[in-house]
Amino acid sequence: MFKITPNPPETDAPTDSDPTSPYSTLDPTKLNDAAERALDHYLKPTTPQPPRKPSGMFVVAPQIDNESLLAHACESMASASIMLSDFAALLDTPYRHTLLGIQQVVMLGELAVNRALDNLEPPTRN
Repeated sequence: MFKITPNPPETDAPTDSDPTSPYSTLDPTKLNDAAERALDHYLKPTTPQPPRKPSGMFVVAPQIDNESLLAHACESMASASIMLSDFAALLDTPYRHTLLGIQQVVMLGELAVNRALDNLEPPTRN
């Protein structure tokens, strides 16, 4: 179907006296300032942020050995796996599958931590 569209109104070319033209007064200084601001916005490096200092509220003591850390991580992941499994039993099918998928990821992480514990060389006691 052909729709008739009206022609735009005829206007004269913009001149210096046209108050509606945004380009009637092209001041080179204003254009240069605008270009500098645009380039600075995109290309000027931002001031570096000070290094982030982590909160000391939940800090793991630095003197704890790797074996203890891995054992604790393994126990935490095993607990999370059991909680997810128990909670999944209470839900209907679509949500149960999602929760069991999360539980499987946690269980695989637990297996990886267990393997790291098995491969860890026990420190020699003097």
